[in-house]
Amino acid sequence: MALLDLPVDARPREKLLARGPAALSDTELLAILLRTGTAGRGVFALADDLLGRFGGLAGLLGTGPQDLRVVKGLGGTAKRAELAAVLELARRALAQQLRAREVFTSPDTVKHYLQLHLGRQPHEVFAVMFLDSQNRLLDLEVLFRGTLTQTSVYPREIVVRALHHEAASVVLAHNHPSGTLQPSRADEALTHTVKAALALVDVRVLDHIVVAPGGAASMAELGLL
Repeated sequence: MALLDLPVDARPREKLLARGPAALSDTELLAILLRTGTAGRGVFALADDLLGRFGGLAGLLGTGPQDLRVVKGLGGTAKRAELAAVLELARRALAQQLRAREVFTSPDTVKHYLQLHLGRQPHEVFAVMFLDSQNRLLDLEVLFRGTLTQTSVYPREIVVRALHHEAASVVLAHNHPSGTLQPSRADEALTHTVKAALALVDVRVLDHIVVAPGGAASMAELGLL
């Protein structure tokens, strides 16, 4: 059904303005952004397809323009560009929050921020959040790509970047494209190797976050740091 065929009080734009955005479902909010569906498939069906394909709103926000290209109805550039712009706005909003206050006053924000950056990477990447003396975000850098082992992640490079940012502490992060959130023994060993290297320059490792398409896990919360 087209949006214009719905009763006025059921149209998502009118509903949002009358009752506020919290009154709308994820499908309705996404339908507002998409505006139109495709031939034979309305905008609500397209919105449902996107949410189902990428594992809900959080998963969708972790996609890039190339991921969206395979979805029927998003082959053109306009809608893909708009969704990519929403993703970037979400990243910047979360980064602004993390730069304004201590990151561990809102650990869920840290996890969401890392999910947006790393959650849907098709290959493993290793990133570092560099923090100031108040545990506020200075920068996030993806430093290594590919299969991550103690031999492919170089602690010296992490030390160099920490000194460049004059960081007081860091949060390590990497993704598991397989979807598992359980840190491996290799993850634990790598964490302790990096922690020892950074300790030589008085930089603390506050956490190591494992990110997957469906969520994120804190090694500190699991007692593995």
